[in-house]
Amino acid sequence: MDFRQDFIEFAVDRQVLRFGEFKTKAGRLSPYFFNAGLFNDGNSLGQLAGFYAKAAQASDLRFDMLFGPAYKGIPLVAAIAIALAGRGSNYPFAYNRKEAKDHGEGGSIVGAALAGRVLIVDDVISAGTSVRESVELIRAAGATPAGVLIALDRQERGQGELSAVQEVQRDYGIPVVAVAGLKDLMTFLAGRPDFAAYRQAVAAYREQYGVDA
Repeated sequence: MDFRQDFIEFAVDRQVLRFGEFKTKAGRLSPYFFNAGLFNDGNSLGQLAGFYAKAAQASDLRFDMLFGPAYKGIPLVAAIAIALAGRGSNYPFAYNRKEAKDHGEGGSIVGAALAGRVLIVDDVISAGTSVRESVELIRAAGATPAGVLIALDRQERGQGELSAVQEVQRDYGIPVVAVAGLKDLMTFLAGRPDFAAYRQAVAAYREQYGVDA
């Protein structure tokens, strides 16, 4: 089983990925819901970071450091940096504060100085707000956004015909790499008879709102 299927199974086992009927920010009724905030203990965060590390190394992304946007990106970026170091790739990392500090070292960036090609890490991309803010911070520091690494790509249309991920790729000219996507979720459901009740609902949702990766 490849790491993408392992990740989906891990998320389901942790009840981070659940099935039922959930209202999205866009007002749609989704048959599944993904809440990365439920990776909330040391073991699950470590495993999650390991999947991010595998996805980063399996991609053709070239980067010099990692950046995690506040607040969800802060534990993520630290854990992913540790996971990558454990796989033989030691990268510096940084994150931002929501409010700039006016004492001590000051500023809004904590950790390594933003330099070179910077990989942004986040849980998902919905409206793309944190990506936009991250890109602006990185460019303001004279560094280059190298791409975005996320856990799950829902692969569904945003306000127009493109998905939120595709909009980010179009607007900033940077790639987005996901540990797994809706296509991987469909593959998982196809191989699990115990989840057969949800397969049709997810397929119908994909038919209505899905986009090609």
